[in-house]
Amino acid sequence: MTRPDHRTPGPHDPYAEEDTAGGRFDPDGFVPRRPGDPQDGYGHGHDARTRPYPRQPYRPGVPEQPQGGHDDRPTRALRAVAEQAPAGPGYHVPDTPEVSWDMATGRRRDRISRAVLLCVLTVQAVLSLRLSNTAFQDEALYLAAGHAQLDQLLHGTPLPKDYAAYFSGSPQLYPVLAALVDGRFGLAGARSLSLVFMLATTGLLYSLTRRLFNERAALAAAALFAVLHSTVVMGYYATYDAAAVFLLALATWIVVRTDRAPAAAVLLAAPVAVLAVGVKYAAALYLPTVVVLALLTAWRRRGVGPAVGRMALLGLGVGALLAAGVYATDLMAGVRQTTTDREHGTDGAGFLLRRSAEWGGLMFLTAVGGAVSYVRRSRMHESPLARRLDDPGRRRRALLGLVLCGTAVLAPAYQVHLATQVSLFKHVGFGLLFAAPMAGVGVTRLVGAHFRYPQFGIMLWTAMLCLGIAQADWRFALWPDSSKMVRTVEPYMNSRGHYLGSTPEVPLYYFREETTHRQWQSVFGMEYRDEKGTYFSGDDAYRAALRDGEFDLIVLDGLTNPRVDDIVVEAVRGNPHYRLLANLPFRNSAGTGEYRVWIKTS
Repeated sequence: MTRPDHRTPGPHDPYAEEDTAGGRFDPDGFVPRRPGDPQDGYGHGHDARTRPYPRQPYRPGVPEQPQGGHDDRPTRALRAVAEQAPAGPGYHVPDTPEVSWDMATGRRRDRISRAVLLCVLTVQAVLSLRLSNTAFQDEALYLAAGHAQLDQLLHGTPLPKDYAAYFSGSPQLYPVLAALVDGRFGLAGARSLSLVFMLATTGLLYSLTRRLFNERAALAAAALFAVLHSTVVMGYYATYDAAAVFLLALATWIVVRTDRAPAAAVLLAAPVAVLAVGVKYAAALYLPTVVVLALLTAWRRRGVGPAVGRMALLGLGVGALLAAGVYATDLMAGVRQTTTDREHGTDGAGFLLRRSAEWGGLMFLTAVGGAVSYVRRSRMHESPLARRLDDPGRRRRALLGLVLCGTAVLAPAYQVHLATQVSLFKHVGFGLLFAAPMAGVGVTRLVGAHFRYPQFGIMLWTAMLCLGIAQADWRFALWPDSSKMVRTVEPYMNSRGHYLGSTPEVPLYYFREETTHRQWQSVFGMEYRDEKGTYFSGDDAYRAALRDGEFDLIVLDGLTNPRVDDIVVEAVRGNPHYRLLANLPFRNSAGTGEYRVWIKTS
C-alpha cells in the first residue's frame, strides 16, 4: 500500500490553513467564505469586546523556548481574571482570638464547676454516713458534758465536774451546741452536725484555692481532701475537731478573699481564728499560717510594705483577742493540761512518722510536687494569653509553697515531741487542709494541659479513695459496739448507785437521765477513804474500795487500761460482795474481746 498524494483535512486540522483560505470546515463539511465574515487563522474573527487577546495565526516550525528560566507568559484565563479584579482592597480575614475560649470565668464554667463540686460533696457525705458504731468515749464525754452545761444554764444545776480543767476545748462552746442537737435528734444528729462542718470546710477549701490558683486546681484540692481518712471520720464524729477545722478554713478563706479589699478588712478573720482556738486549743498551732497568708496573698497586688502591714494588723488583732480570752476566762488549766504541758507518751518517733505517712503521706507528696512545679513555672492557665499576666514572682511562689506544705508537718512534729499518737489522725487532717491547695496544683500539673493525661489524676484520686475508705472503716471499728452492754446494765442504773467502768463516759451518756458524772469512777486514777478514815490512792484505792464493796456495778472491757482491769479482776475473784453478771463478746479492729460485768450482791 502506498500513501495517497492527496489528503483531505479534517474539520479541525490545523494544517488545513492553505486549503481553507476560501472557507472553513464544520461538522457538515466545507463552508465557503462569504463576504463580511471575520477572518483569523482558524476561521474566526477578532472581537475586542469578547476576546481581548486575539489569537495568533499558526506559524510552522519549532516554538521558541522561554529564555532566562522564566515561565511561559500567563494563560488567557489568568490574564482575564487579573484584568477583571477590582481595584479596591481584596478579601480580609477577620481578627480572631489566640485561643478558642476566654480565660475569664463565665456562667457556663461556673455552672460546670459547681456541679462537679456538688458531686465531690456528695461523695464525701456518702463516705461519712456509711460509718456506723455506738458512741465513742470522747463523743459520749463531750455530749454528756454539754447536757450538764445546759442544765446549769437553764436550771441552775451545779456541774458535776470542772470540765474546763481537763477538756481540750472550751466546754461552753462545742459541747453545748452538740448537746442541743443531740437532745433533739440523738447521736446521729450530733454526728450529722460534724458532717455539715466538714462539708462546709471542703466548700471553703474549693473557694480559697480557686482564688489562689484556678478552678481546676480548686476542684482537685476539694476532691482529694474529701476522701482523706481524717475528713471522712471527722465528718461523722461528734467531737470538737470538725467545728475547729471549719473555723480555721473560714478564717483562711476570709484572709484570701479580702486580698484586694482595704487592709482593715483582714481583721474579720481575727475573731474567727480565735474562736477556732476556743473550740479546740490545738488549733492555735495553725494560727501563724493564717497570719502569714495575709502577707503572701496581698504581696503581688499591694507590694511588700503594705502586705507586711496587713500581716502585722492581723497578728495584732488575733493576739489581742487571745489575751482578752485568757484574761476573762479560766481555761488556762485545760490549755496547759491538754496542750502545752501535756504528759509525754511512750510512742517512738519512727512509729509516729509511719502512722502520719499512712494517713496523709500520699496527699502530702502530691502537695510537695505541686509546690515544686509552681515554683518552677507560675503559669496556671492553658491559654497563651496567660503569659501576659503578672508573674507573682518566684520568691513569693516559693514562700507560698513552703508555708502551705510546711503546715502539714506541724502536727506530726509536735506529736513526735510528745511521743504520743493520741488524736494524731485528726491533727494530720488539720495540716492537710492547708496543704490541699498545693496538692490541687500538683494534680493539674500531673494531668497536663487540656487533660492530656487524665488517667494519672484518676489513679491518684482512686488510690486515696481506697485508702480513705479502708482507714475510716478501721478507725470506726476500734471501739467495741456497746449496745449489748447498755441493755445489760440498764436495769441497775439509778441516781444512788456508785459505778466503776473502763469507759464510764459511754454508759453515762446513754443513762444521763438516771446517773450523773459523780457516780462513775474510771480506771485512770482513783482516791478512796475507807470507814476508818484511811486514805488510799492509785492501785491501792481500787483494792480497798472493792474489798469494802464500794461499787454497785463494775463494767470492764479489757482494752482501755488492761493493767488496772487485771487489778480489779484479781480483787473481785472470791470477793463475797460481787458476782459475775455477764460476759459479752465483741469484735473490733484489733480482733475480739468481751465486756465483763459484775453486780454487787451484798
